[in-house]
Amino acid sequence: MRNTAKITTAVLAAGALTLGLSACGSDKDSSASDSNGALVVAASPVPHAEILNFIKKNLAKKAGLDLEVKEFQDYIVPNTATEDGSVDANYFQNQPYLDDFNKKRGTHIVPVVTVHLEPLGLYSHKVKSADALKSGATVAVPNDAVNEARALKLLAANGLITLKDGAGSEATPQDIAKNPKNLKFKEVEAAQTPRSLDDVDAAVINGNYAISAGLKPAKDALVLESATNNPYGNFLAVKKGNENDPRVKKLAKLLTSPEVKKFIEDKYAGSVIPSFK
Repeated sequence: MRNTAKITTAVLAAGALTLGLSACGSDKDSSASDSNGALVVAASPVPHAEILNFIKKNLAKKAGLDLEVKEFQDYIVPNTATEDGSVDANYFQNQPYLDDFNKKRGTHIVPVVTVHLEPLGLYSHKVKSADALKSGATVAVPNDAVNEARALKLLAANGLITLKDGAGSEATPQDIAKNPKNLKFKEVEAAQTPRSLDDVDAAVINGNYAISAGLKPAKDALVLESATNNPYGNFLAVKKGNENDPRVKKLAKLLTSPEVKKFIEDKYAGSVIPSFK
């Protein structure tokens, strides 16, 4: 069972921050963006905001785009702020996470263009390989439904556990069919998984939080998600109805440009992988 107190706290904090955004941010109507103003995009700091700031500094002016980047550490406020019009778009999430978010919160966020994949990885300060995990070891996993299922699938793909047939995008430890190492699971907020490394034997960490914590997924992960046929690419998203905003179209084109592809490949060296050719 998930930590209800933590989730409630996170939701309340997100609500307060969203109200703050509404009060000190834009007074535009949430149903119609001002296509002549700056395009305000909510993003996780790494790599999303870094990619957007590269565009802002190097590409946006020539394309006639006024871009404003707002950074958020959590996975809730960027969507609620996009829904209520406090920001015009967001860039931080994948399709399974968005589907779950829209379903549970009644939001109407839609993807515009997929930009990159951040491979999910298993990390440890205590062992050098996944096989070295001892019987009864504790593994931290993200506590939101989609990323927890994704973490368990990563462990299953590398032979540490076996999931029950049919375990899908909302799988939990209760869906484990075989657990030969008798692993124990500690569910924590995704942003806190890097901090948990000193308290657990290993942790499954989202790519953006791993990079923010100074980890290098391509080098430091004990096991890493494969990019082949991976449904977890991160995309630019907007509230439904705003897909044809000229500013959004400009940003979508820039996010999938050769310049951005080169920036991602050069800066992240395989820890972030472009999803476009």
